[in-house]
Amino acid sequence: MKIKILLVDDEKEFIDTLAERLKIRKLNVSVAYSGNAALKLVQGYDYDVVVLDVLMPEMDGIETLKLLKEIAPLTQIIMLTGNATVDNAILGMKNGAYDFLLKPVETAVLIEKINAAFTIKNDHHKRIAKAKIENIVIRRGW
Repeated sequence: MKIKILLVDDEKEFIDTLAERLKIRKLNVSVAYSGNAALKLVQGYDYDVVVLDVLMPEMDGIETLKLLKEIAPLTQIIMLTGNATVDNAILGMKNGAYDFLLKPVETAVLIEKINAAFTIKNDHHKRIAKAKIENIVIRRGW
């Protein structure tokens, strides 16, 4: 199963290059160049992992993160920034980010983080499915 990834960054050249690197490694990648564009995409598609820039015009990464988590709470979000601050990292983690990486990020490191985030999302789905089955069994008295 291909991991469905959304890359979000206002730096078009950077994000397009990163997308190509991930596609070469057989990952299913979409891109958005703003927080608003990301929100629209997430409403219509079940992404496994979003890689989200912190500093963007109009809507920053932290605000985008909060709204993404409302729309798709199980989607794992990796924050990516070239201007790291401890405050931003803490704020991102408090609002549901899986991890916080610095630009430029090595492709191998990013893929490792994406795979780990996907495992978490997949485990959540398995637990939810198991709970639903157990609930049906209990209700029906099997």
